[in-house]
Amino acid sequence: MGQILGLVQVDQSTVAIKETFGKFNEVLEPGCHFLPWCIGQQIAGYLSLRVRQLDVRCETKTKDNVFVTVVASVQYRALADKASDAFYKLSNTREQIQSYVFDVIRATVPKLDLDDAFEQKNDIAKAVEDELEKAMSTYGYEIVQTLIVDIEPDDRVKRAMNEINAAARMRVAASEKAEAEKILQIKKAEGEAESKYLAGVGIARQRQAIVDGLRDSVLAFSENVPGTTAKDIMDMVLVTQYFDTMKEIGASSKSSSVFIPHGPGAVKDVAAQIRDGLLQANLQ
Repeated sequence: MGQILGLVQVDQSTVAIKETFGKFNEVLEPGCHFLPWCIGQQIAGYLSLRVRQLDVRCETKTKDNVFVTVVASVQYRALADKASDAFYKLSNTREQIQSYVFDVIRATVPKLDLDDAFEQKNDIAKAVEDELEKAMSTYGYEIVQTLIVDIEPDDRVKRAMNEINAAARMRVAASEKAEAEKILQIKKAEGEAESKYLAGVGIARQRQAIVDGLRDSVLAFSENVPGTTAKDIMDMVLVTQYFDTMKEIGASSKSSSVFIPHGPGAVKDVAAQIRDGLLQANLQ
């Protein structure tokens, strides 16, 4: 009914292209418009002013001869003040934008190695956006934003890159493990050295205490038993130590039988043998 009466409605975020007898007349803004069809006025078409997105997949080769698929996302919209150019000058906007994206990506990525391409995604996107903005403004379109959303190498290249990264991480882990083991060995050696040092200090103090004890015993015995000589006292100490040693051997569960001379004169022989053994050891 509205078309019969010549009334046309243009929705929000949309403009209509008005023609008179097939010639462009004006751009109609959102709202209701009167178009008397009887004098040749009509709507040639509608043009959306909303932001649209085009995803482009472009296969190319990097400088180090790796084939990759670059996925670019282009956000664009028609300009209201250039709606006639956007409507009449381009028959297929999406194919036009895709051609420019292909051209820029295939001119930029081959100059970069694969690692550099990943690092310079923003630079590639900026180059694509600048070229599109310069080209599409002529046709009444604005490039809102261009993003390089992904760079996909060949599956074999991905596996190789993952293996390289895994090997590098294993090498670092092995180095850290070796360093930790080295530190453990050093600390263990330092601990053993400290332990031996302390054991030596303990033995030296023990021997010093024995010597001090013997000296005190000799002095005390000489004072309490007149007429005894140092030799007599040392003979008695040696015999005492000898029998204490035999007692410890007999108390040990792993000791074997030990036969020693028995008799009153054997004690003197034992003392002489111990003394002679000590003197010979000192002479050697």
